[in-house]
This record gives sequence, C-alpha cells and structure tokens, in this order.
Amino acid sequence: MSRSQIVVIVVALVLVIGMFFLPKVVINKEDQKADLTGATANRDKAAATEEEDHSGHDHAPGEHPSDEPVAHTAVSPGQLKVIADLRKQFENAPSAARKTELAAELGQKYQQISKFDSAGYYYETVANAKPTEKNFEKAGNQYFEAFSFAATEERTKFLSEKVQAMYDKVLKTNPDNLDAKTNLAMTYIAGPNPMQGVALLREVLEKDPNNEKAIYNMGYLSLQSRQYDKAAERFRKLVEVNPKSVNGNFYLGVSLAETGKNAEAIEVFKKVKTLKNDPELHASVDEYLKKLQ
Repeated sequence: MSRSQIVVIVVALVLVIGMFFLPKVVINKEDQKADLTGATANRDKAAATEEEDHSGHDHAPGEHPSDEPVAHTAVSPGQLKVIADLRKQFENAPSAARKTELAAELGQKYQQISKFDSAGYYYETVANAKPTEKNFEKAGNQYFEAFSFAATEERTKFLSEKVQAMYDKVLKTNPDNLDAKTNLAMTYIAGPNPMQGVALLREVLEKDPNNEKAIYNMGYLSLQSRQYDKAAERFRKLVEVNPKSVNGNFYLGVSLAETGKNAEAIEVFKKVKTLKNDPELHASVDEYLKKLQ
C-alpha cells in the first residue's frame, strides 16, 4: 500500500476508512503491520485550530503548513492566485450574503486541490449561514477527508471533533442519512469510544444490510482483531453485494487464508488480479499465492 493510502494505529480497535483505497499490503499473521490500520492517514497537511492568526499567509483558517507528506495533487500558480484573490474578497466582503457566496467558492477551490481541512472550514461557514442538511454534510465530508489523512494524535482529535459536530447536525435533521452515520462511526472508532462507532455501524446495517461501506468496515475490524471467521463472513457478503469490489475480494482472500481455507483463498486471489491492473496489488497477491500454493 502506498504511503498516501496507509493509516496509523490510534486505538486497539482499528479500521481503514477509505473504502475505495486499493489494498496493497500483505498482512502477516505473526507481525501485523502497524501502518496497515487505524483511522488516519499521512496524506494531508496538518491543520491548526481556527483561532490561530493566519493573516498574511497563503493558507486558510484550519490549515497549517508542515513537512508531512500530502496528497499528490498538482497545484498551479494560477490556482493559487485565484484562491488568494477569493480570500481577499472574502475578508473584505461588503455583506454577509456576499461572504457566504465567496465561502462556497473557496470551499470548492480548496476541495479541488485536496486541501480538505480548508474546504471544510469554508463549507462550514456556508452551513452556519445556511443551516441545511446538505450544507452541513458537505462540510462534514471535507473534514472527514482531512481526518482520514491526519498524521498526529492532536490533528486527529481536532478533525474528528469537527467531523462529529457537522454530522451531528446532519443526523438531527435526517437520522437516516447512512453515509453521514457511517463516517461518524469511523471517528468514534479512532477515538476513546470505539464501541460507540461499532454501534453506529450496526445501526447502518440494520437499516441497510447491503451497505457496502459499513460491511467493509465491520469486516476490516474483524480482520484486525483477528476474528478471521467473522471477517470472512463480512467480506463474503460484500462481494455478494458487489462482486467487483477489489477491497472486498482482496480481504476475503486474506481472511480465508488466515482460517486455513487455502484452496478457496487461492481462487479469490486469482480473481483479484482480474479486477484491477495494478502492479503493487498484483505483487501483494503474488506473495500470498506463493505462501498458499
């Protein structure tokens, strides 16, 4: 798994958030890799609290430069100039309505360059001015992206609180918003109340037994807690719902291998190689096949 896809352990119960991130690591039963699991990844710049003074800088409130690895998003000088101009207009907006319009534009611009914390900040500004389910969810989604890339415990805590604040408002309006509930669960699993997150995932599956993201996350939790039979059951369900799920098939193969069902695991791993032409993924699969055959 590439550095932009791996995650850091922050609690004993651990979970990969990005359902659609390709699995590119082989799990070793004797030495489970710490960089496989957790709730945050090292892929976005660290954010400071909104109270910091950002005047005269080229970063938005909620974002702060660091030497940490960032998402591989090329940003042109033209894009940076557009953002800088919009921020000046935002700071000097003649009315609250105009400020809200500019915040929406800034949120979109920061989202396009993968500055998720800054996008979340400006979308939150919009949501506070126009408090709708859609607006709070948009802000929550961006904070959640930043959360999934956080590299430190402090940053994880800050962003998880932002995510929770936004999604709590979403769920007060619409308790059946399962995407928000699933993402919210991830922040609890990464924090001091992991069972609260598990309970939320179970609520999602009660409402929608075929919810791919919730099935995947429950399966990965089982895998990381070495409950391989339960993990295999979850991933079987996932590939039944979505036979082309690369993650689902890969981790089904891992679960089967760990339970000694080598022949079935071999067939699943062979299928994985037909689903995605990715050298790193194929290398992981080949390593497993070498051990199983």
